[in-house]
Order: sequence, then structure tokens, then C-alpha cells
Amino acid sequence: MSDSLNRRTLLRSTGAIAAAGLLAGCSGDGGGDATESATDDEMTESATDSGGSSMEASDEVAEYLGETSNFDGTVADMTGQDTVTVTVGSEANGGAFGYDPAAVQISSGTTVEFEWTGNGGTHNVKSEGDGPLDSGGAVDTEGVEYEHTFESSGTFRYYCTPHESLGMKGAIVVE
Repeated sequence: MSDSLNRRTLLRSTGAIAAAGLLAGCSGDGGGDATESATDDEMTESATDSGGSSMEASDEVAEYLGETSNFDGTVADMTGQDTVTVTVGSEANGGAFGYDPAAVQISSGTTVEFEWTGNGGTHNVKSEGDGPLDSGGAVDTEGVEYEHTFESSGTFRYYCTPHESLGMKGAIVVE
């Protein structure tokens, strides 16, 4: 158990140091190298491609995702889209242990594609409780590995089996 706690502490500390480094880069004079600029541009493009607006999360979603580091208390509004992509293995929780966006609202009939980054080890998508999501065993590949079309309204909470204790969780709200 001591080894487990030491690894967890190391992962969280490394994540905190990495986050501090990223924040320091954001507050600089903009004189970063081309790699930093490309990364910032990719993050902005990804955020705008994923829907644009957001709304305050319900108490149910906020409570479930409360310890997930990339959850900011809002739900990305992607209603009206036929297909929505959730990235699996995005930067969160001290490494590549997140879903992006952490919480999303969609319309009934929307297909959610879960796209693996290939980072953070093996991941999967598993519903909390009796929900409809189950991508099977954890894999470490890249690309769309799993998709599900949501036909009924409700809030669907999910997690990554190997990384749930790190906070790798997500929520989909279907209107």
C-alpha cells in the first residue's frame, strides 16, 4: 500500500508541476517556440470545434465530477449535433487521465464517439451503475475505439476502470 500511495503522490506532484509550467507559459510574453504555439493553437481549435458554449452543471454532475481536475463546473453544450467526440486520455488528473470534455450535453439521437489519444496507458469507458456505456477491456490504442448513440434522455455517468481512483470520470447529459 505504501508503494501505491507513493506512486499516486508522485503522479499528482508531477501533474501539479506540469500544470504550473503550462500556466507559466500562458502568462509569458508570447515568445514561446513553435511547438508551444502549435499546442496552444490545437487546444483552442479543439475547444471551439467541440461546441462553443457551456452551461452550469447540475448538482448530480458536479458531485460526480467534483474531484476530476479538468471539470470546471460547466457542461459543454453540443446539442443539435449528429456526432460528438469525447477524447479519452486527455490531460487531467496528473497525466493523460481524463475525458475531454469532462461533461457534455447532447440531443437525443446523437452519437458520441470516444477517441483514444494513445496516452496515459490503457483506458476504457464504463457506465456508472446500469448505464449503457461499455467499451470493453482497457486498450492503449489511438483513434475512435467506441461509440454509442443516445436515444433516451437522462444523465449518464461513466469512468475509466484502471484510472477511476485518479478521477478519470465523465458525464453525458441527454436532453
